[in-house]
Amino acid sequence: MKSLVRVLTFALLVSSSFCSIANADDALQRDARQAMLKAATYYRENVATHGGYVYHYSLDLKTRWGEGLASKDQIWVQPPGTPTVGMAYVKAYNATGNQYYLDAAVAAAEALVYGQITTGGWTNCIDFDPRGSRVAAYRNGRGKGRVTSSLDDGQTQSAIRCLILVNEATKFQNQKIHDSVMDALDALLNVQFDNGAFPQVWQGPLDTHQPVKPARYPDHDWRTEGRIKEYWYLYTLNDNVLGYTVDTLLEAHRVYQDEKYLTAVKKAGDFLLLAQMPDPQPGWAQQYNYDMEPVWARKFEPAAMASDETQEAISTLLQIQKVTGDEKYLQPIPAALAWLNLIRLPDGNLARYYELKTNRPLYMQRQRKTYSLTNSDANLPSHYGWKIEPRMVSLKKQYEAAKAGRTLSDEDTQQTLERRVRSVIESLDATGRWITTANEGTRLVGQPKIFPGEKYLSSDQFSKNLELLARYLAQEK
Repeated sequence: MKSLVRVLTFALLVSSSFCSIANADDALQRDARQAMLKAATYYRENVATHGGYVYHYSLDLKTRWGEGLASKDQIWVQPPGTPTVGMAYVKAYNATGNQYYLDAAVAAAEALVYGQITTGGWTNCIDFDPRGSRVAAYRNGRGKGRVTSSLDDGQTQSAIRCLILVNEATKFQNQKIHDSVMDALDALLNVQFDNGAFPQVWQGPLDTHQPVKPARYPDHDWRTEGRIKEYWYLYTLNDNVLGYTVDTLLEAHRVYQDEKYLTAVKKAGDFLLLAQMPDPQPGWAQQYNYDMEPVWARKFEPAAMASDETQEAISTLLQIQKVTGDEKYLQPIPAALAWLNLIRLPDGNLARYYELKTNRPLYMQRQRKTYSLTNSDANLPSHYGWKIEPRMVSLKKQYEAAKAGRTLSDEDTQQTLERRVRSVIESLDATGRWITTANEGTRLVGQPKIFPGEKYLSSDQFSKNLELLARYLAQEK
């Protein structure tokens, strides 16, 4: 009899424990849903203008920053602007099924449709004032002037990805959004060069039928020669142009199941194979001319080996191999990783640039509006990232997993995820705002006049928090 009592007591304790855990999980899910809706409602109803967003806002919402100050009629396309926020709304909708998030995402997408350039892509800003300072020649006929479609910093790519996701979420029923994204994807494919590269921008048809060649070192004085004014039409890796573009094409292939997008991805991978420089520097440059030589871009961006673009090229190759299963995209990686480890600075970081053939760190000094090359980091201009955080350890793990046919998970453990979710919920203020405080040394996108200690609203932080809560709720469905 005593044994039976002990068994029943233990069963009751276990049952009670499971109920407590289940109740705690239910409470956290409820709190996450409430926090998401409260934050999204505040951001959509109070922060959005014309359905879109900029990077940063003063707490009273009177001052708005994109790349510099933004007017009330200007929204930003370049991340973390309107597409970033729009895609976060889509994830919230997919996780909850709440129509409010989809409506907010559609509003952001339609704002992007308004600002699509006649050449099919986007520039970094959309100005809804026909006489505004940043207005361009919009596809809808309401703008004028500039016809530049840009892949710099993920501008056109992020707009396309947002439209693809909203198009999918609305079951392709919003004709304006569907037509816009189809036009944009066609324009993107039309500016891919025969060797698989993409330019930084286009303003109309490009001569994409250039000879297909492997990368080589210039045989002239690269310090003074080879500067091309219109470098933006050349083969570009700067600011992860190719990586963002591959992400976009893969999203298009997933949603529309059209092989032309996967073909373009493979061509982009083939370009990276061609663009890897020969020994003694088997990495990548920021941009190449049509002879596949590293060339100058802006006056502080020399013809040089580029550590950041090399790391991005490795990441892109790993992604392409994962999708295609083709081992050839892994072949350049070991030599590139070895080179990156070889050129690390004494403090463990990487210089952004290295001299061609010598591996000496390459920097710039600035006097008034003039830049001069130097190997010293003693007097660096503050407007540019001259040193790069190394990612070789992570990239090597990804490479080894790919070689072995394994998949690495970068997802949080359940316990860590729940801890992060609670932190995000607790940090939401009574109004529905996630408030960010500027820290010393923080380099904000767009370089707004926000000083250490000042508080502001960040579209980047809003989007990350919304996506985190969405990811948590999606796994509980």
